[in-house]
Amino acid sequence: MEPINILVVEDDKDINNLICNTLKKTGYKVDAAFDGEEALQKFKESNYHMVILDLMLPKIDGIEIMRRIRGESIVPIIILSAKDEEIDKILGLRMGADDYMTKPFSAAELLARVDSIIRRSFYFNELKPLEEDKIICGEVTLDLNSYEAAKKGENLSLTRKEFEILKLFCKNPNRVFTKEQIFKAAWDEEYMGDENTVMVHIRRLRAKIEENPSSPKIIVTVWGIGYKLGEIKND
Repeated sequence: MEPINILVVEDDKDINNLICNTLKKTGYKVDAAFDGEEALQKFKESNYHMVILDLMLPKIDGIEIMRRIRGESIVPIIILSAKDEEIDKILGLRMGADDYMTKPFSAAELLARVDSIIRRSFYFNELKPLEEDKIICGEVTLDLNSYEAAKKGENLSLTRKEFEILKLFCKNPNRVFTKEQIFKAAWDEEYMGDENTVMVHIRRLRAKIEENPSSPKIIVTVWGIGYKLGEIKND
């Protein structure tokens, strides 16, 4: 099997070395970058299975790096930040992060999160047999092999979790899902009652797929219960 390759983008050399050494000890292949320009250059030159990204970086900040990566890839991204305000976490998730860790953090917790995301990534992309290659959901098409989504032929640039949420609805068009059920399907983790995480991802997904996100037609709210696929027609 191809070695799992992770890009660690962190300008603090001690923290960068700690992360890299922790990951290497468990068998991951790791590249380090210490500023935004170096990170983008390495991302263009290699295929990575994950990016661990600090937000406060020299030359190009982490938010801009994430924006550029999300323009071409759904590779999992874990944000590292000294900012622990809720608004910062929401911004990071809206911009396309798959997870968010605040400093200081333990190397053991970071490794556990990396393992969990990589495990799900390989399960959905390589190990799980697919019953079909594509799902047609009204004007939206989901490619289950490449994990790409398009609407009217235009790429939607969905994150992995956004893709998983949309796939859940499209494969179950008549079912209403609670926030807990959505979380378990997209995160493959025990639900801890954090409704805001699901709501942020639903809002971000709607912004990408709806003609009018404030009046959604594809993913609709079922008040008091959760969400479901709207009334759509497949040509």
